[in-house]
Amino acid sequence: MELHELTAHEASDLLSRGEITSVELTRAVLARIEQVDGAIKAYLSLLAEEALAQASAADEKRRQKGDGLSPLLGVPIAIKDLICVSGAPTTCGSRILENFYSPYEAAVIEKLRAAGLVITGKTNTDEFAMGSSTENSGYFTTHNPWDLERVPGGSSGGSAAAVAASMVPLALGSDTGGSVRQPAALCGIVGVKPSYGRVSRYGLVAYASSLDQIGTFGRDVTDAAMLLTVIAGYDRRDSTSVDAHVPDYTAAFRPDLRGLRVGVPAEYWAEGVQSEVEDAVRAAIDQLADLGADVREVSLPHTDYALPTYYLLAPAECSANLARYDGIRYGLSTPEAPDIWEVYRQTRERGFGPEVKRRIMLGTFALSTGYYDAYYLKAQKVRTLIKQDFDRAFEDVDVIVGPTSPTTAFRIGEKVDDPLQMYLSDIYTLSCNLAGLCGLSQPCGYADGLPIGLQIQGPAFEEEKILRVAYAYEQATDWHKRRPTIAGDA
Repeated sequence: MELHELTAHEASDLLSRGEITSVELTRAVLARIEQVDGAIKAYLSLLAEEALAQASAADEKRRQKGDGLSPLLGVPIAIKDLICVSGAPTTCGSRILENFYSPYEAAVIEKLRAAGLVITGKTNTDEFAMGSSTENSGYFTTHNPWDLERVPGGSSGGSAAAVAASMVPLALGSDTGGSVRQPAALCGIVGVKPSYGRVSRYGLVAYASSLDQIGTFGRDVTDAAMLLTVIAGYDRRDSTSVDAHVPDYTAAFRPDLRGLRVGVPAEYWAEGVQSEVEDAVRAAIDQLADLGADVREVSLPHTDYALPTYYLLAPAECSANLARYDGIRYGLSTPEAPDIWEVYRQTRERGFGPEVKRRIMLGTFALSTGYYDAYYLKAQKVRTLIKQDFDRAFEDVDVIVGPTSPTTAFRIGEKVDDPLQMYLSDIYTLSCNLAGLCGLSQPCGYADGLPIGLQIQGPAFEEEKILRVAYAYEQATDWHKRRPTIAGDA
């Protein structure tokens, strides 16, 4: 096996035994990026020199054999370009921040540095995380490693594609309505969306503040769980951060599911689910039963309202959050404009792409005088009903399973001119964010060579449960071991 093909935990074992060095591993990852990223286009910016310096420092730390070394010391990781890394570009996939370099570190980056991970670069994203295909990036579209004519999902498509294409073993993304889980499903890897408040949002550029959460990507469940253990925890700089105990998530792993109750929502088999996706997910549910789980049907009656609720609340918050991009303090500016109002208008006209403008207009309308009660306030009430559906279901079951995405990866350009069809790509992931729950996606099959994702959702701050189910399923199957073949591979 080539070094770039190692999972994070395999690399960790070899590093701890002194069989490889972090510099060797990082050089192999950088060489892989050079080999295939021209076709995939996962990275917006590469931090090669900095990465090698971090790898050298990690090797020195191991040589000193100090106490309490992180298991992921010296392991490379990629960062979605919505997360601030000091001195590195932070564009959010937008032309309005094309030349912006962050002056400070996000809380999760501080934790990664303390643990000694090696940051390889910043990955492509739909502009300000608004999209399900990475086609809304202001720079270029990322391609799915399994089929270069298809999307990798979004908005964290760059991070998912980088892990799937073996250009890095680990990556961070952000999930506002499915933006970690959906690309994980479409790229055939594991993506974890932690509970709202589990991971600090300090230094995550805001899209919808009551929904955003930083999540983890890995080639298998162990990788994603190890990374979550590193980045989770309380941060006083984030007013929504919850001071809750952070366990070692891998300690919850078991080879069976005896004693666990698994719920299958009747509402998750609606019209529009690709037949191969339904077959693969139902087969996965049967496998969970074979592992000892008590599988039973549950009901989430307000599931159909998740999409309109999300697309009122998220754009409303986006309208407020993106008001700060005015051409005055940072980012793109149009000083040639004759007055301050033209500075605002021209800056935002030139800097924002069509999808961002669409969501700003939707959100501004929903918040405007005369419409606030009819739209925004009503959506908040329905959000409460959606959360109550999950609360009732979790009285009867430990986790809820179903499809991550209703289809496999669609072709580039297929849905870009039809916003509603694009929004439906996240129909099964939105509720998790609206309710503040934890969720993950893992591969559970393939259709015409394209990955299919199984979604597992759990109560807030009970990530151990969903990771335990995912690990047991993974050990009983080999879907996670498949790798795409990319032009340029030997």
